[in-house]
Amino acid sequence: MEPQEILYDPSEYIETASGNKVSRNCLLCGSQHIVLSGKSIIQPKSILRGDLAQIHIGRNCIISTGVVISPPFRKLSSGSAFFPVQIGDNIFVGENTVICAASIGSYIYIGKNCVLSQGCVLRDCCRIEDNAIVPPDTVVPPFSVFSGSPGKLTGDLPESMQDLMIEVTRSYYSHFRSKNT
Repeated sequence: MEPQEILYDPSEYIETASGNKVSRNCLLCGSQHIVLSGKSIIQPKSILRGDLAQIHIGRNCIISTGVVISPPFRKLSSGSAFFPVQIGDNIFVGENTVICAASIGSYIYIGKNCVLSQGCVLRDCCRIEDNAIVPPDTVVPPFSVFSGSPGKLTGDLPESMQDLMIEVTRSYYSHFRSKNT
């Protein structure tokens, strides 16, 4: 079954030389500290807080509507310190998810309405189910499924997860087309 076309109004997106498609209706705070590696999509009503610390997003990442990405912080005796967040390649982030993770590997599916709490780490090839809340400082191992509130290990993924996520993100990108074409 062929995925459906996702049509967008080209006047509502900015397309960069490296193929990123960024909605004009998203909020990029401190855009000079936000790095998109290429062929990624940032959809409307998303908020990326590059004003707090650098955010690096890999290739072929889909950031759905209403996602908030905020760098993690630690309280220190002299105040708070924010740390850069690294997001790998071939990531799909569902609608209205909040990310405060320290690190997100590659080939990961994150469902809608999730919370990735302060300092959590997602290793490569994992899945976070819809509505899951991953507790602070949790490490999600490779090839695992986390779900629930609080999020817990609830299953395992096949070794083909990397190939599946490459196909999901590339297919989404190729079917995300301008209404004018």
